[in-house]
Amino acid sequence: MPLTDPSCKNTKPKDKPFKLADEKGMFLLINPNGSKYFRLKYRFDGKEKVLALGVYPDTTLKEARDKRDNARKQIEEGIDPGAIRKEQATAKRLKKDNQSRLNAGLPIINSFEHVTRDWLASVAHLVRDITQQKKIKRFEQYVFPAIGGMAISEINSPHIQSLIKPIVAQNKLETAHRVRGDIACVFSYAIAHGLAINDPAQAIAKQIPAQNVKHHAAIIDPKDVAQLLRDIFNYQGTFVVQCALKLSPFLFQRPGEIRQMEWKDIHLDAKEWRYLVTKKDIQHIVPLSTQAVDILKEIHPLTGTGRYVFPSSRGDGRPMSDGTIRTALKALGYDKEVMTAHGFRTTASTLLNEQGWSPDAIERQLSHMEQNEIRAAYNRAQYLDERRKMMQSWADYLDGLKNGAQVIAFKKAAN
Repeated sequence: MPLTDPSCKNTKPKDKPFKLADEKGMFLLINPNGSKYFRLKYRFDGKEKVLALGVYPDTTLKEARDKRDNARKQIEEGIDPGAIRKEQATAKRLKKDNQSRLNAGLPIINSFEHVTRDWLASVAHLVRDITQQKKIKRFEQYVFPAIGGMAISEINSPHIQSLIKPIVAQNKLETAHRVRGDIACVFSYAIAHGLAINDPAQAIAKQIPAQNVKHHAAIIDPKDVAQLLRDIFNYQGTFVVQCALKLSPFLFQRPGEIRQMEWKDIHLDAKEWRYLVTKKDIQHIVPLSTQAVDILKEIHPLTGTGRYVFPSSRGDGRPMSDGTIRTALKALGYDKEVMTAHGFRTTASTLLNEQGWSPDAIERQLSHMEQNEIRAAYNRAQYLDERRKMMQSWADYLDGLKNGAQVIAFKKAAN
């Protein structure tokens, strides 16, 4: 018999749960504690399922039947009412959780900002803290205000183009390329975790104009290099700057890396400097010539108990400023149109190539690393034996120039 209001109301509980059947798969479940639940038993995709229709008497018999009829209509249309119910419950719970996160100042779940923060945390141990902070600042300044609150799965190429366009309009081309690259990294992470199916930042790469590369001034004529070296070794500035200036042509690493050189990375016995390349966040090995080791031994009694080989003259625990070598060169009569601190790299690269050294060894010495992190890590010690010979030969060559010997550039004999 179908259920009636009196039967729903007056049926007493038993020691075990039992059911009172209604029509079309609906029934009333009565528990030993007296609670009563309307349920619908149905089949979907060959599986038997049960759908909750409400608690009696809060849900009346008529209301339960209306819910049953709506559910049966969905089933006829190929829709699983139980799955719909779960999706609605999940959406409701997610909305509540997101509101709680917003109230706490946190990004909503699976928004672009949320996924970005997760990605940043996952790569934090792979990069220097200063690099990590720069990435975060770019996201907070240029990206999050535009798409940070959007679901990452809903972001498309025009969304990214709209936030890149103002950066390009300000002629901040390097920043524009970096921002696009950062966004692409986030989408790679999202794709790997099933949160996105493609990278909409990829299409933007060619929409950003190429940067106009400004080459650093450098002296490459051996006669002029000889005079430059004599001037450097006659420089009358502070002892710390004297040593940094003398060391620069022997190492030809990036000026920022030399001025931030730390004693913990220097291995005088092994004649090596092992440090993290600031532009690539990859470990790099620099063989040290006898001349470079002598300069480092000379300054060690003065700065060896501190962190930096070339500390700031202010005594504030920082390395010397990034303009120190530039200022020293200017004091020697070499302005930025003639020679720069970065120019030592060009000088070495040009003359070493002319002398016939392996271009690959030279590039590795300049720490021009592979973009692929795994390959770069594998290759960081590549050509090390040849680079040891090259760096000592280069130092001897510079000494010859400085001392006025008749040093003629020659092609290195092939092995």
